[in-house]
Amino acid sequence: MTKIGSLCVYCGSRSGADGRYEAAAVSLGRRLAKEGIEIIYGGSAHGLMGAVANAALQSGGRVVGILPGGLASREKAHDSLTEMVVVGSMHERKALMEARSDGFVALSGGLGTLEELCETLTWSQLGIHQKPVGILNIAGFYDPFLSFLDQAMEQGFMDPEHRELLLVESDPEALLDRMRDFEWTLKKVWLDRSEL
Repeated sequence: MTKIGSLCVYCGSRSGADGRYEAAAVSLGRRLAKEGIEIIYGGSAHGLMGAVANAALQSGGRVVGILPGGLASREKAHDSLTEMVVVGSMHERKALMEARSDGFVALSGGLGTLEELCETLTWSQLGIHQKPVGILNIAGFYDPFLSFLDQAMEQGFMDPEHRELLLVESDPEALLDRMRDFEWTLKKVWLDRSEL
């Protein structure tokens, strides 16, 4: 059983073309606040990032933004968070997000969201962390990505146990339940953690 006191949320700094994406961000933010789970996210006030943060804050939750100084003006830093941490680089941002989180959820987003999700999933595959990684797959947004992972597995580029590390649901409550039930039981770890 995984104890989740804080959850890193990856998502777009845009709202997207389908209103269901923002509705899901709001629903997740409220759910996490209700359950006393602190949100760790990228610190922007825009798009799905702002929606999940605002929903949690309005519901009495704690939200921590982690933002590289150079992006503060471009992404419009949120000015009402529980805590804002300004770091020097994207690498520092991602490392701190990982260190402060008990799990990771990706909502809809673009290249930045996909890059963060893939890196976090790779870190799990390599044994760098043993935390649950999930996707809130709204309106089938991630279906093409999931098909790619299935193809990578079918073509011998990914082991089934690595594919199973990614938890996928379309409902926030169902995803949180699966994350709490998550047990990191990987049989193969390609690199010893001490070597990384």
